[in-house]
Amino acid sequence: MRFAIFQDSFLGGRKVNQDRVAYAYSAEAVLLVLADGMGGHLQGEIAAEIAVRIAVSRFEREAIPRIANPKEFLTDSLLAAHRAIEEHAVTHAMAESPRSTFVACLIQDDAAYWIHAGDSRLYLVRRGELIGRTRDHSRVQHLVDAGVISEKLAETHPDRNKIYSCVGGPVTPQFDYSGETALLQDDMFLLSSDGFWAQVSVEEIIEECIGRTIMEAMPELMRMANTRGGISADNISVIALTWEQREPGGLSSVISTATLPLGQVSAQLGASMEDRRGAVEDVSDEEIERAIAEIQDAIKRYSK
Repeated sequence: MRFAIFQDSFLGGRKVNQDRVAYAYSAEAVLLVLADGMGGHLQGEIAAEIAVRIAVSRFEREAIPRIANPKEFLTDSLLAAHRAIEEHAVTHAMAESPRSTFVACLIQDDAAYWIHAGDSRLYLVRRGELIGRTRDHSRVQHLVDAGVISEKLAETHPDRNKIYSCVGGPVTPQFDYSGETALLQDDMFLLSSDGFWAQVSVEEIIEECIGRTIMEAMPELMRMANTRGGISADNISVIALTWEQREPGGLSSVISTATLPLGQVSAQLGASMEDRRGAVEDVSDEEIERAIAEIQDAIKRYSK
């Protein structure tokens, strides 16, 4: 396999970044995963980190070097994240469970499969056209699908951030699974939190990427989203991948798995709880250490 990949996450105008992003790959499979946490204090970011790390941990265990059953893997990863977050809330006698969106994409055998719960999105762009995207599990998306309001009106609707499905919480998440999508050279995937897609249109994404690599286009698009969000900008997170990227082999953004041993997996996680040690915020290092231990315990129990 050969692909280019970009991932980054901005704090925006918030005190805490509750988004989590990660990717992992074996010799024959790639996983992209993004989660946007919901909940006060540490809890939203704990939910998002549990979700992302469980998905990556399961990939590390099962991609040897391919995932045997993509639908089962993605579904089990989402539901395992949900159960782990729910148990975390019960264990700590929390009045309300922390929650998180979840979107993940698995690529292998020149085909892609994806799953999502909530309003973090996946876009698939081919030759300058949007050929696939997730549909938000939100009140506003429901109004759009029912023909009550237009897509344009939905962009500024006051309820656009109210979602009815997520991982965590007392209700089993509603989720959508894509099925198999055959890929072509230079197909581009973009996974993002609502802090990004609420500020940047699909048309702008496509226009910015024409004639440019994702390593050139995505930083500019993220800056655009951050500027438009202003002082109250939400967390802004993106993972972008170009399949079978046609670039000179020396470019560092291009990954080839040709020399990766069959039993080995490489993983790259974005910001994590560890990064908050020593930060000047409303939580102590002791609280962060406890949160890290809880996350690690959840991973051990729900990654099997």
